[in-house]
Amino acid sequence: MAERPADPSGTGTSGPRKSSAGIHGITESARYSLSEMGPRRSLQTLLAVNQADGFDCPSCAWGEPGPEHRKTAEFCENGVKAVAWEATRKRVDATFFAEHSVAGLRERDGHWLESQGRLAQPMHLAPGATHYTPITWDDALALVAGRLRRLPDPNRAVFYTSGRTSNEAAFLYQLLARRYGTNNLPDCSNMCHESSGTALSETIGVGKGLIAYDDITEHADLIIIAGQNPGTSHPRMLTALEQAKRRGARIIAANPLPEAGFGRFRNPQTPRGLIGPGTRLADRCLPVRVNGDLALFAGLNRALIDAEDAAPGSVLDHDFIDRYCDGFEEAAAAWRALDWPLIETLSGLSRRHIRDCAADVRAARSVIVCWAMGLTQHRNSVATIREIVDFLLLRGNIGRPGAGPAPIRGHSNVQGDRTMGIGEQMPDTFLDALRDEFGFDPPRAPGLDTVDAIRAMRDGRIDVFVGLGGNFAAAAPDTTVTEAALARCALTVHIATKLNRSHLCHGTEALLLPCLGRTERDRQAGGEQFVTVEDTMAMVHASRGRILPGSPHLRSEVAIVADLGRALFGDGLGWRAMRDDYTLIRRHIEHVVPGFHAFEERIRRPGGFMLPRPPRDSRTFPTDTGKAHFTVNPPTAAEVPPGHLLLTTVRSHDQFNTTVYGLDDRYRGITGGRRVVFLNRDDLRDLHLHDGDLVDLVSVNPDGERRAAGFRAVRYPTPRGCAAAYYPEANTLAALDSTAEASNTPATKSIVIRVEPAAAGPGPRPHP
Repeated sequence: MAERPADPSGTGTSGPRKSSAGIHGITESARYSLSEMGPRRSLQTLLAVNQADGFDCPSCAWGEPGPEHRKTAEFCENGVKAVAWEATRKRVDATFFAEHSVAGLRERDGHWLESQGRLAQPMHLAPGATHYTPITWDDALALVAGRLRRLPDPNRAVFYTSGRTSNEAAFLYQLLARRYGTNNLPDCSNMCHESSGTALSETIGVGKGLIAYDDITEHADLIIIAGQNPGTSHPRMLTALEQAKRRGARIIAANPLPEAGFGRFRNPQTPRGLIGPGTRLADRCLPVRVNGDLALFAGLNRALIDAEDAAPGSVLDHDFIDRYCDGFEEAAAAWRALDWPLIETLSGLSRRHIRDCAADVRAARSVIVCWAMGLTQHRNSVATIREIVDFLLLRGNIGRPGAGPAPIRGHSNVQGDRTMGIGEQMPDTFLDALRDEFGFDPPRAPGLDTVDAIRAMRDGRIDVFVGLGGNFAAAAPDTTVTEAALARCALTVHIATKLNRSHLCHGTEALLLPCLGRTERDRQAGGEQFVTVEDTMAMVHASRGRILPGSPHLRSEVAIVADLGRALFGDGLGWRAMRDDYTLIRRHIEHVVPGFHAFEERIRRPGGFMLPRPPRDSRTFPTDTGKAHFTVNPPTAAEVPPGHLLLTTVRSHDQFNTTVYGLDDRYRGITGGRRVVFLNRDDLRDLHLHDGDLVDLVSVNPDGERRAAGFRAVRYPTPRGCAAAYYPEANTLAALDSTAEASNTPATKSIVIRVEPAAAGPGPRPHP
């Protein structure tokens, strides 16, 4: 079922850029927007994106400044592409599917598939059929409901959720699954920040970050960014970092690859950015080894303890530690016993570099640590994030302005979906509230997360897979295994805006149900509706689409879930009323989900409202002891045999999650292709390879090897022994059973590989 890989021989390289955004960002945004939407739709959408009375950007979860501080153009280049990708004038309808068989579409890459346009009507793939064909909404919903009713056990169904799903749709979706009788609610958070939630819940009692927008712009003295590339993954963050720099904050970046976002930010909305030198963001760039962050933060903690021992009372916040924490003495003893040569080996950094960073920490009253998937997708990710919490606790950097942990979420409502109950193991307090609100007892047995759901499908224990958004097959690890697992299902159902790879990795029977996008107006029987989302800073705000739906056959995610609920259960829970009027859903949320009192009143205020986070709000830690926990996390890193490298996966600048907008990566100097592997010059020499050679990547796992063929070797300033390749192309190398301890997140950021001369060419390029 694999796509035919493109020939990488035409890929161009020119080396990494040292600045981000600027005039190039403006021209590229305009080119892409006009080509996909035209001038009128571009104005309609872009003037509304991230505005208080507009819609939330469908890409990343970065927050906005207060409504009074927002600019007319409150978006970035990747945000423009996300809006244009959704609001495109192109359509994929019955004619398209009549012309293209499923087998033929499988040979296309993801970029081509999603570039064809918006899904325009419900489509059905009958058992044994070669083409998708049209189906009515009533027949599609009756088919799904009938299949679910006939299952011998509700746990033979899986209900997956993407992070784009609104709060209202997510709440209804988890209600549907639990009313049906299962907690099989895997989501994309299982594959990204599950490690963050696990570590934070264990240590401070809240599985979210603790900062607000103005903590960065107005209060932090030092901002450490580890395992995150804001210039590509969260570009609007650069504006906030620039504001912090202009008032005197320092920034330390720890990342294996040099990234343009840490160099000079040429803010396209300021003269200094457009025609001046821009603003250099990072004061220090630490080229930490892949999977070396646990050792880095352990080294920082050792350096802080050493400084405190040398001058007692001058470094640590003992009042905070004594009043609010436990476990300090055990952790301090472990740090004093750490071996500096081991720290240096695992982190790839010298003791001097780490101690210099610790000096910056001692000089700062308020410190924020930001991170993303570069920290969360390793075997030891939970331990790494626990060590970051230790680092913050040592100097009282939780519960005061400008300080705290900041896991920067990827998709625009991935955090909100979990708040709404999307998750395989919600606490009993949530399930009790759901029971009291709706009059049924939800299942209590834990369900399946993403990795376990793939295992269950692979083993024939799942019959129906329903995906609310996303591109499951491309996002998940072990591509070949995941695609084969989906194919074992009797029915796969995808609620989506665009055609993607997952729709071609179908079960015996399949449905594509097209839904409204974030940009489109949502009219129901009760009038025009809006939805809500939660950003990475726990701000909940409204989102109102501005343009007409791309097809009369589109339904909102809320309407699709509510209609399926009616088809499956009848209208006993009020599915029709909730479909017609979303205020009823928000009323239920207010009664079930903590922090949503007076939901309807507060969400109508410009900018929305912030959810409570006790460690931030009052230094209250809802842990088992009522205190924040110091933990002991012995430094470890992935073991790499001689002759092998440690591969991490990265996004290109022309990409959001699995959505590829184009084949260039301007910031890394790549043009016309994505099958590249970034290698250190000394590693190239030792492997008897040259810049530009075609190679195969072979991952080494306990259950066998996996091969990704036909990559172009690109000389790049990565740490010695470390390599990088684009996601999702390299996902096929990540073994399903290689996951983070405690969180079960796929360890796609540390894959042990061999690099070999290409065994054969990649095959002909797919036809344009």
